[in-house]
Amino acid sequence: MAVVESPCTKVCAIEPMSGLCFGCGRTLTEIEHWLVFTAGERAEVMAKLPLRMAGLRRPDTDRFG
Repeated sequence: MAVVESPCTKVCAIEPMSGLCFGCGRTLTEIEHWLVFTAGERAEVMAKLPLRMAGLRRPDTDRFG
């Protein structure tokens, strides 16, 4: 079985407004189907992630420190 490149950072939490994972920027559907996506489908998702992550609102961490 071939190794599947994944953007997962093991920070699995979904931002409610966008529906994107705070750790990797994927949607729940993309996360769920990642292992059955073709290499081309994975590449399409990977190409979208930098822009998604740049616009993703991070949780307020000041309240924890």
